Formats: sequence, structure tokens, C-alpha cells
Amino acid sequence: MEVRLTYDKDKVDEVCLALLYLTAFGEKHPWSPEMSYRAWKEFDRDVLERLYKKGYIADPKNNAKSVFFMEGGFGKARELFEKYFGAEGEE
Repeated sequence: MEVRLTYDKDKVDEVCLALLYLTAFGEKHPWSPEMSYRAWKEFDRDVLERLYKKGYIADPKNNAKSVFFMEGGFGKARELFEKYFGAEGEE
């Protein structure tokens, strides 16, 4: 039996992006002075596709188990993680 839910896709996208931050890791490449950030992409494919279309992550349609954050995507993920999951009063 298939369950059909009505939900706010933008809110789901925000929380997914925040959770991508939770699994993020940095890589330093010899060809770039900047740090690159990736995250494990074990999330709904439709959500990842929407995040790609919004410019937060690289195209998730490949065989890699992780996805690159695009410029600004890592910072937005960190911001949303703090918004939804940050512990108030902790440093």
C-alpha cells in the first residue's frame, strides 16, 4: 500500500540540507587553494535533485556515495543545521 503525503517540500529541502552538513567532510586538493566539502548522499533522490537545482550541491546523479557542496551550499547547510538542531547556550 502506497502512502501519499502532502508536505512542504521547501521545508524538507532545508532539513535535508542541514543534515547533509551533519555528514560533511572537507578535502584539500593540490589543484585548488580552497577546501572542498562533500557529504554522504543517503537521502531521497527527489530532495537531492531539488537541492541541486537550487544550486546548493553538485549533480547527485552519479555513482559516488557522496556529493559536493556548491559555493555557498556548505555555509547555507551550516546555517540551517544551527537553525533546526543547534543547542542554545552551548559553545
